Amino acid sequence: MAVRMRGHRAVAIVAIAVLIGSLSTVTARGAGEPVKNPDTFVELQFGDVESLDPALAYDIYSYEPIWPNVYETLIMYSGASLDKFTPMLATEVPSLANGLISPDGLTYTFPIRKGVKFHDGSVMTPDDVRYSIQRFLLQDQAGGPAWLLLSPLLGVDSTRDDNGKIQITYADVARAVSVQGDAVVFRLKKPFAPFLTIIAAWTSVMPRAWAAAHGDWDGRPGTWQKYNNPKTPDRYAFNHMNGTGPFKLERWDQQAKEVTLVRHDAYWRIPASLGRVVIRSVPEFTTRRLQLQQGDADLVVAAPNQQTQLRGLPGTVIQDNLPQIAVQTLQFNYKINTEANPDAGSGRLDGAGVPPDFFADIHVRRAFAYAFDYAGNLSGAYAGKGVIPHGPIVQGLLGFDSTVPVYTTNRDKAIAEFKEAAGGKVWETGFKFTIPFTAGNTARQTGAQIVKDTIQALNPKFQIDSRPVQSSSLIQLLRSHKGTMYFLGWFADYPDPHDFAQPFLAANGYFPQRGSYRNPEADRLVDEAVSTADPAKRKAVYRQLSMIAYNDVPYLFLVQPVTYYTMRSWVHGWYYNPIFPGQYFYTITKR
Repeated sequence: MAVRMRGHRAVAIVAIAVLIGSLSTVTARGAGEPVKNPDTFVELQFGDVESLDPALAYDIYSYEPIWPNVYETLIMYSGASLDKFTPMLATEVPSLANGLISPDGLTYTFPIRKGVKFHDGSVMTPDDVRYSIQRFLLQDQAGGPAWLLLSPLLGVDSTRDDNGKIQITYADVARAVSVQGDAVVFRLKKPFAPFLTIIAAWTSVMPRAWAAAHGDWDGRPGTWQKYNNPKTPDRYAFNHMNGTGPFKLERWDQQAKEVTLVRHDAYWRIPASLGRVVIRSVPEFTTRRLQLQQGDADLVVAAPNQQTQLRGLPGTVIQDNLPQIAVQTLQFNYKINTEANPDAGSGRLDGAGVPPDFFADIHVRRAFAYAFDYAGNLSGAYAGKGVIPHGPIVQGLLGFDSTVPVYTTNRDKAIAEFKEAAGGKVWETGFKFTIPFTAGNTARQTGAQIVKDTIQALNPKFQIDSRPVQSSSLIQLLRSHKGTMYFLGWFADYPDPHDFAQPFLAANGYFPQRGSYRNPEADRLVDEAVSTADPAKRKAVYRQLSMIAYNDVPYLFLVQPVTYYTMRSWVHGWYYNPIFPGQYFYTITKR
């Protein structure tokens, strides 16, 4: 991290920490009953895993078993803190005081812990750490997480240029990540304020020999390019895991949507209390609720508008009002792949479908922006718990600006915009398409119904349907550009505004890769903002980016929500950190 930014970054983190301190706990009667299956922890989700590869997985459902449960990073967040770290696979947290951060803020040295064993029994070495970081950088799946380290280390967001041509060399990566004795050294391209926060979550380590033996990159300089930008299932690590964490993979049943982890008895710290962890996707809320009530589940994840149905269950606790460094959005696909795509109907603007460039029309996007019922969505989908954002930079982060304008519901303006779209043809001809949403996510189901109701009320020729799909299937749908309009949330990779500006507005960002949004001025400003040392100047640039998001309307920013978890009262040691993608099972006991 750039040391001169630390104080200003802390202001944002303190704001979030205050919110964490205000969370509430609701306990129902029935606590103290006998613990069911005390050695096994069962979590019920409505999403499912897409990949178990730490270099490719980039959704919260996939990343929960990955980090910090099976794979570990060099350092980790200390409890619920967002600005304090504890050593993990490194023995020290770098700082200026201990000399592990250079005075210019460009070199970070991590002494690597000795005697740590992988799940296959092999001993971790600094070379395994170097290999894992280099693999993370060089695999670089389009729209994947590699940008998180590429940006500070190499000064680019992708290993490929706009034409898909490789734009870096192995020598660049070797300079950025190297081994010196028993330490791994990172050399940054430029000072980067949130660097330690990225290291804390995105430096999962696997054994080089294991990966190479199973057909992955062998770590040699001349072979990496053929492994660049892979398809998700093309790696052994897609459905196999070999980390250093407190749990190891027993089984991923892709048909049953269930991941089972077992305790790693040779763990370098005291082994976990739990012997087994089951993370199961159960889209049906009534099933999740019943299994929690019967004690067959220990924790359930549910939508905000389902919380009232979970209150009062005997023997349960609701951890409530948990702040999120997150935003929920409604997104437009500028270039829909209409081939064999029933969600796009006929694939033409003929009243029975939408053409590929339907949402590329600014008037169409503005029409939806004015038609949407934001207040109704906040109250109906999120039970009123949250705030309507002012663009991509959420409250609690440097760059949030409440003076950035927001769209509000206005029927007359929506009609006027639709009449301008496609030279009037949209209003005259009408359209038909389907919105896919994550199965089991009733907040997004409610949002889709709001879109349907508000748009169809404007013109009987407008037809919108919605359908539930598994979260992993939705990711694949969007990756193939077959999404039409869709609801997606963004949860912080690390607590800095760059982690919102880049994924939403940079051409190589997570969402533009899926929706084909591109604005060269936004690309320039994203780079400028993260490279600017002065906080006031940085904030001003983020306001410019928020205004681009307002004017271009690639997304509707719907809500910055709070969240909650419902669990059995026999669960102890659970704590909440807004950066964790789920639960840290190592600290949990049942008693």
